[in-house]
Amino acid sequence: MTRSSRPAFGTLLFFAIAFALSLYFTFAAVQGDFGLFRRAEILLENQGLRERLAEVRAEVTRMENLTKRLSDDYLDLDLLDERARNVLGMVRSDEIVIR
Repeated sequence: MTRSSRPAFGTLLFFAIAFALSLYFTFAAVQGDFGLFRRAEILLENQGLRERLAEVRAEVTRMENLTKRLSDDYLDLDLLDERARNVLGMVRSDEIVIR
């Protein structure tokens, strides 16, 4: 009996399964929930949230400044006048209103 030169079916099956698994894990490493593309999305989202945090902190600082300037300890009369006019819609008789 002579031996055939073609590979055995088991060997082909092994390599086919190994190839399929390697494709699956490569795809998962790139596209999966913990893959490279998701990591890039998370980094961009992180950068956007850091910028938003800086904006919110600046707004809080501004509001704290206004609150301090209107407190009993330190009263800014110009700011008080400005806020009262804005809220009440009042003007002095010597002022001109432009709409």
